[in-house]
Amino acid sequence: MVDGSTRRRLLFQAAALAGAALSPAAWTGAVAQTRLADDPFRVGIASGEPEPDGVVLWTRLVTDPQAMGGGMTRAPVRVGWEIAEDDRLRRTVQRGEALAVAEAGHSVHIEVAGLKPGRDYWYRFTAGGHASPTGRTRTAPEAGAWVDKLRIAYGSCQKWESGYYSAHADLAEQDPDLVLFLGDYIYEKKASKDGVVRHHPPVDAQDLASYRERYAWYKADPNLQAAHACAPWMVMWDDHEVSNDYGGDQDRSNPPVAQFLRRRAAAYQAYYENMPLRRTVKPVGPNMRLYRALDWGRLARLAVIDDRQYRAHRSCDAQSNKANGKLIPASCPERTDPRRSMLGARQEAWLQGRLGDTQARWNLLGQQTLMNEVVTPDGRVSNDGWDGYSQTRRRVLEGWRDHKVPNPVVLGGDVHTFFAADLTLEPGGKPIASEFVGGSISSLGRSNEVVHGMMNINPQIRFGDGDTRGYGQVDITSKECVVTFRGVENALVPTSPVRDLAKFVVEDGEAGLKRA
Repeated sequence: MVDGSTRRRLLFQAAALAGAALSPAAWTGAVAQTRLADDPFRVGIASGEPEPDGVVLWTRLVTDPQAMGGGMTRAPVRVGWEIAEDDRLRRTVQRGEALAVAEAGHSVHIEVAGLKPGRDYWYRFTAGGHASPTGRTRTAPEAGAWVDKLRIAYGSCQKWESGYYSAHADLAEQDPDLVLFLGDYIYEKKASKDGVVRHHPPVDAQDLASYRERYAWYKADPNLQAAHACAPWMVMWDDHEVSNDYGGDQDRSNPPVAQFLRRRAAAYQAYYENMPLRRTVKPVGPNMRLYRALDWGRLARLAVIDDRQYRAHRSCDAQSNKANGKLIPASCPERTDPRRSMLGARQEAWLQGRLGDTQARWNLLGQQTLMNEVVTPDGRVSNDGWDGYSQTRRRVLEGWRDHKVPNPVVLGGDVHTFFAADLTLEPGGKPIASEFVGGSISSLGRSNEVVHGMMNINPQIRFGDGDTRGYGQVDITSKECVVTFRGVENALVPTSPVRDLAKFVVEDGEAGLKRA
């Protein structure tokens, strides 16, 4: 007899072996030496994961973004790369070659080291007689260095069908030091029948080929390419990179565990292939450790956490099915059970360690959704967010308090709404941290009528706007953290003006946000 825990371990191992087959140790076949007939840089270039001495440079060879397989043959292709100290690439500091192979979706991840800390660099790729656009990247400051300022642009939720990417075009013009993307980079469902501005592919993304196609479809957008090319990115997934509202080894449709883990393995492989990530996070089957932290000298630490992969199963589902619909169940004792975690025991321990050893003046937490508690007058909650795992939230807040962490600030996404709020342990209590949810790039949100209703019964939420698309911008100095919500005038037209929607400030040493 095989018990439940043993069965689950065997399923994970089987999916891991299947995933390992996607990345063989050796590739054979002739390397393409001749000129490619079509431009292979149709999905752009990117950089990410900055460190004081280096960054990751990324591209993926695609000649037809809407074709299954990206228009490429299975032949390997040599890709040249160079990185320089000037935007004309005259002062080249490093160059080299990599092999783009079909088994990795013709993606390349170049981990450049030996660079100078805290400065801009420019980079470019070549392949098959074609040159990519030039991108700008930036290394992190030297460890322990005093840094004057940091600008982070952050966003999430860019459903292709729902709107255009004017927010990304504006983001690229704002000269950020770092871009933080907090999930729902793609949406997995097939094309809708009507009511959209541009269509998805005609099938759901469920296997490696269809997830690869979906990323290429999105990445062909020139505004998204401009945002990737303007600065290094740090990324975290949410649910739609795999399946709507998934958590752990299940999603809302409750397929067999083995079937879902195969899907998750394919989704994670495609995610890695399409993001500027280091080899240390490369997935093994359905497992991929993506939580990590970045220090920007002594000015700021950014911890980015994964609230999807390790979470316990949803709470209060029975109450949902009985009375309140699938997505807004009634509260139940299970959601406050301290044994349940949204992050998993290992990740929680890692996060508490980062809270305890920080030397940074500002301590940012990048997470996927709204962290604040929102309970309706009739006791409904969202069991897909922190309210379904309320003791995990409490432990994070207590960690900030107990470790006396300087200036904690939470950045979030997922809910397609701009929110600014204070985080407290008890209703009406003293603020421990401030939270800023940066709206959505294009995905449609709640009406402002609904948002204002939420604010009336949850007074800790100081600002909300669900009608406007956009992103958040964070400007940090030693004295203050200023968060600006940048709103798109009309995301339903290909180009749109973008303006300041609201601005807030958190002052050094003083918990709680203020309007700026």
